[in-house]
Amino acid sequence: MNFKQFVFAFCLVAPIVLIVSLVVGYLYGVLVHGVGLLDWESSIRFAIILGIVLPLIRQVDKKKAA
Repeated sequence: MNFKQFVFAFCLVAPIVLIVSLVVGYLYGVLVHGVGLLDWESSIRFAIILGIVLPLIRQVDKKKAA
């Protein structure tokens, strides 16, 4: 995986993780605490971490399969 492929994978994964994390956090807040707040800090941190880790795991998985 070269740098261009990694950046493309990051740009694909990170927004999806960000949206899912925001929705899950909002629903958790509404259902458990009765307050609908978006936790941007945790969602952005989670999106960055998974945006880096998931493409790397996919690369390692492809190398094992080959």
